[in-house]
Amino acid sequence: MSAAPAGRLHRLRVLPGRLAVCRLALDAPLPAWVFHAEAHFFSVTRTPDEISVVCAEDDVPPSIDRVERGWRALMLEGTIPFSEVGVLASLLAPLAQAGVPVFALSTHDTDYVLVQESDLACAVAVLRERFEIDAGS
Repeated sequence: MSAAPAGRLHRLRVLPGRLAVCRLALDAPLPAWVFHAEAHFFSVTRTPDEISVVCAEDDVPPSIDRVERGWRALMLEGTIPFSEVGVLASLLAPLAQAGVPVFALSTHDTDYVLVQESDLACAVAVLRERFEIDAGS
């Protein structure tokens, strides 16, 4: 495995909208309420112990009782090769040092770090020391 090229500065983008992180019982059906044409960001992960759903806050039905609202997503821009090591750690370590709780998601191409909206300004300030950040409007 190779490390990130020396001096490479990754870019982060703050995605618009607030997200929710939900926990469903293992025997719950897959959440049809998240699969719709207007859904721009969602993740459904099933493990031997649970089903976790990350989606727009507005998509969570009132019947879901295990939900944490108010998350904002920072997306690592570009495709990150599987051989590049330490990228997610370079995001998480400074946030941990600043006391910012996170929820991390990875896809085939990149990584996302979710922080509570109340911690977003702190997270952006801390990460600006190591990343270019598009904080949007």
